Amino acid sequence: MAKETGLDAFEKVFEEEKVVDTSKKVKIGIIGTGWIAESHIVQYLKMEDVEVVAMADIVPGKAAKFAEKYGVENCRIYNSDEELLAAEKDLDGVSICTYNSQHAPCAIRALDAGVNVMLEKPFTGTLEEAIETMKAEKRSGKILTIGFQPRMSANMQMIKKIVESGELGKIYYLQAGGGRRRGIPTPFGTTFIEKETGVIGAVGDIGAYSLDMLLNAVGYPKPLTVSGYTSAFFGTNPGYYPTHPEYAEKFGVDDFAAAFVRLENDIILDFRISWAMNMDTSGDALILGTEGGLKIPSTNCWNGSFDKPLTVYKTVGGDREVEYTIPMIKDDGDFFYKKIRSFVDAIKEGGKATVPSSEIIYNQAIINGIITSAELGKEIEIEIPEV
Repeated sequence: MAKETGLDAFEKVFEEEKVVDTSKKVKIGIIGTGWIAESHIVQYLKMEDVEVVAMADIVPGKAAKFAEKYGVENCRIYNSDEELLAAEKDLDGVSICTYNSQHAPCAIRALDAGVNVMLEKPFTGTLEEAIETMKAEKRSGKILTIGFQPRMSANMQMIKKIVESGELGKIYYLQAGGGRRRGIPTPFGTTFIEKETGVIGAVGDIGAYSLDMLLNAVGYPKPLTVSGYTSAFFGTNPGYYPTHPEYAEKFGVDDFAAAFVRLENDIILDFRISWAMNMDTSGDALILGTEGGLKIPSTNCWNGSFDKPLTVYKTVGGDREVEYTIPMIKDDGDFFYKKIRSFVDAIKEGGKATVPSSEIIYNQAIINGIITSAELGKEIEIEIPEV
């Protein structure tokens, strides 16, 4: 076990690059062709064993323009996911890149059609929708993986390795931090901020990443209770949008959220996230254990990129306080490619979801618990139905 330096405990293991079999191409469809779909199509086009055969979008002409923009030839275009799924009988998988409000309906229809699903985060808009999506996953026997590309970051993976090594002892406290000073996502219009399409705001957008980073590190314990708070002081202020003051009237979600969450195994989660606040950060993320503590340097969205190393704090010899940093791993930063690649590999090899719904249901339960608790103005118990 690591002592003062602790570095030998966390050696990086390099895997040999797989040889890609291109004899049979994986047939992929894309449902929803907005800006996040661009990240998907770019990665699929890099893969010689993948063929994007179909696209759908409810906005007339949008999918066709998208296919043309990325040079996807012989791609069949549809006006809805229902049309696409009814016509494309040999699809292997779909990327669902729709509004948050449409994540569950589209995923359920795809799974029931016998198609594997890469579903962008957040999982769904509500816990009830997440449960129904998992039921469709179970009855279909197909892959459902949720789009958390930060998990592909070697530095993010190091957080989990440190916890699992036992270096921190028993974990009892998690603190989420980071967040944006000014970062309400409106460069592409108002779909993120309108209740009808976005459903949930900062808590489900970048908050989902923050939750996954911490909960994944400690084995995704079940949430038990939550006392939550949300606000929208910035999003509903016309002055926030100098060129589009009308956006304030459309803002129907949260731009800041905080919560105190009790988890299984006597772990406490102190959570906060923001799209906008009068502060540069709400702090670093912390994982506290009986034998040591881990500081994860603040970022504005926890997307897998760090500009400072992780730091471990310990006491050795009974009274000597020491700390050491974990050298940052040089990551290629292509987390999105690795996310998509893992989905394709799972399809080809009959594998499992890299980011399974059985974990992310707890993420979704916390998100919706925070919103419900904030609306009720009191702590609530989190109840997750069996699937």
